[in-house]
Amino acid sequence: MSRLFVAIGDSFTEGVGDWEPRLPNGVRGWADRVAKQLSKEDPQWRYANLGIRSRRLDRIIEEQIEPALAMNPDVISFYAGGNDILEFRKDLDKVLVDYRAAVDRLAASGAQILLFTGFDIPVHPMLAPFKRRNWKFNDCVRELAAQYGDTVTLVDYWQWDVYADRRMWDVDKLHMNRAGHRYMAIRILELLGANHQLVFELFADARRIGFIQATRRDVEWLRQWVLPMFGRRLRGVTLGDELAPRWPQPIYPAQGMKKLHRKRSRHKIANLTAPPAP
Repeated sequence: MSRLFVAIGDSFTEGVGDWEPRLPNGVRGWADRVAKQLSKEDPQWRYANLGIRSRRLDRIIEEQIEPALAMNPDVISFYAGGNDILEFRKDLDKVLVDYRAAVDRLAASGAQILLFTGFDIPVHPMLAPFKRRNWKFNDCVRELAAQYGDTVTLVDYWQWDVYADRRMWDVDKLHMNRAGHRYMAIRILELLGANHQLVFELFADARRIGFIQATRRDVEWLRQWVLPMFGRRLRGVTLGDELAPRWPQPIYPAQGMKKLHRKRSRHKIANLTAPPAP
């Protein structure tokens, strides 16, 4: 019997940081990895991913929740609110009200819901105020998980000390890298009680760097990532404005995601180059 996993959210769900040019939007991510492992256990598992980088909570609610529910999924992952936390002009209390309403809507579907806390990323002192907003958001997520009991599976990302290692993060320090996405997939599969073949090898001891080198890295990080991010916010543009969902319709991961993407790309090109109908 066919079952369906639908992932909704922002860059975390899309897979940013786990770069793979042979897949849609150039990324893979933990959700693809979870779906692939579920399909290895049962080839009838289907998968859709509506996540798009930089999406705020209101657009995720508006654009993704109803299309996801219309697919009648068995499992829904919902990660949203991280981009709102990074905007001081956003009223966090209002964000939390909207987040609770979104979870209520998802839980009413009867699907198993995955909710996520946000990791307490070690940040430059310049960004420390955002951490307090993250703590308040995490408290809300935990309350909802307790409220809904077995309907909600809490992915308490905040508690996992392995993410304190900078080698789990991409160069922007905000998105997990390939290792981070792989570990996330393993933990989620364990929480779902699913068999899997993924392996995570622990890192060797990190090499210490000097103060001057660390300062140079921070300055370069601020120049390349932080300042452009805030510049985009001031201009009202995002990295996801020109992107579409990676897997908007359910696929069978057992058929091979790269193969499915190549087939979909060839179909798009054929439609673009086809002569107009007479």
